[in-house]
Amino acid sequence: MQRQGYAPPIAHSPPLHHPVPQHVSTVPMMRSPPPPASQSLGGSGYGTPYGGQMNQPNGGGGQFPPAFGGFMNDQTAQMGFQLGKSAVSAGQDYMEQNLNRYVSISALKHYFNVTTSYVLRKLVLVLFPWRHKPWSRQQRPSTTGSHDQSSYSYYFLPPREDLNSPDMYIPVMAFVTYVLLSALLAGLRGSFHPEVMGTTFTYALFVVIFEILILKLGTYLLAITNESQLLDLIAYSGYKFVGVIVTLVVSEIVNLGRSTGGWASWTVFMYTFLANAFFLLRSLKYVLLPDSSAPTGSGMPHTVARSQRNRRTQFLFLYAYVVQFLFMWVLSKQDSSTGRAGKAKGVL
Repeated sequence: MQRQGYAPPIAHSPPLHHPVPQHVSTVPMMRSPPPPASQSLGGSGYGTPYGGQMNQPNGGGGQFPPAFGGFMNDQTAQMGFQLGKSAVSAGQDYMEQNLNRYVSISALKHYFNVTTSYVLRKLVLVLFPWRHKPWSRQQRPSTTGSHDQSSYSYYFLPPREDLNSPDMYIPVMAFVTYVLLSALLAGLRGSFHPEVMGTTFTYALFVVIFEILILKLGTYLLAITNESQLLDLIAYSGYKFVGVIVTLVVSEIVNLGRSTGGWASWTVFMYTFLANAFFLLRSLKYVLLPDSSAPTGSGMPHTVARSQRNRRTQFLFLYAYVVQFLFMWVLSKQDSSTGRAGKAKGVL
């Protein structure tokens, strides 16, 4: 008798029951806010700044929001802009009124009226003044007064129209270049530290102020009371930085960064000094020794007494040769090991 095999019952998984929510909550649908109202541009396109209309890509007549969300059209913003503009203009007027007590702003603008061609030709003239002619400044007459009773006055042309006219653009840029070049040379020599630029700037500024005081004293002793002549002297005093920069660069290349001494440095220094002295001697002649036949601002020839003329000649010679040699030598001398700032610390 055979025994039947045992077959295990088929297992069935229990049915799955998903939970049924007892409290149904509705989620609000998020919709973008409607676009702000803007001016109707009409048609199926929108206007362009070049005129005409452009078709919209979707073919609809949708509207675009104003720039910056309509902030520029707000009356409060416009009022703030007007107040800011009024404050800036009031500040400019205040600065001009206070500066006009010491120097004329309109006169200073005359000295910065330059062009690129003028700057290049002026630099060549400062470094190679030997064969330049003429040295007299150009003047232009201007009519003043009514139509019936008109008088002519003469004024000097700005630097951009007259190569012999002094400017303050080249002296200011040469002063800044001298400070940056001194810091660069100190870095190439391995002696740069944060005090180099500040000390060099203070040192050069002291030289400039001291020279201006000398010029002010000279104009007082020589009875030069015209403000424009004093500004001309200040402008001419800054051209020496051009020769100083050339001396420093050539000395650094020839001496391989060791120092500013040596026969090559002295040769370049003497050339730039003589060129600057000759340039000042010729240029300052019309300021200190005006021609008796040349008309002045009032149209009348200016005459100088013989004794006064001799004193002005002596002052011109001392300023062009002695004073300029001393200042150019002080500004050109730099130490290769410590730099100008290190020397100043050693002296103090």
